[in-house]
Amino acid sequence: METRELTCIRCPLGCQLKVTIEENEISVTGNSCNRGIEYGKKEVLSPTRMVTSSVRVKGGEHIMVSVKTSQDIPKDKIFDCMEEIRKVTVHAPVAIGDVIIKDCAGTGVSIVATRNVDTKS
Repeated sequence: METRELTCIRCPLGCQLKVTIEENEISVTGNSCNRGIEYGKKEVLSPTRMVTSSVRVKGGEHIMVSVKTSQDIPKDKIFDCMEEIRKVTVHAPVAIGDVIIKDCAGTGVSIVATRNVDTKS
């Protein structure tokens, strides 16, 4: 039997979860809502994270644009994703939602811009 203690991040309550793994059974206690049960199980079976970063911009009013994954990715792919992001430079203009990298690090998830960057005047 393995037990892990987690803080749930699915709602503002931040419940202190206790996730117990015994053979093929996973039980979650300490949750105030069903989202805590879902989070606890997912976190021990297949943890994922959103990634946020920034990318260089050429010819823009700002030299960087903030970016994020379009959805969460497997936690073990974060460093691979960041390695790809570091290599990218985009040309202005950039609009919120523009796909900067499609299928980043083989995750099937895109990296998208989270702010507008106009061309330098």
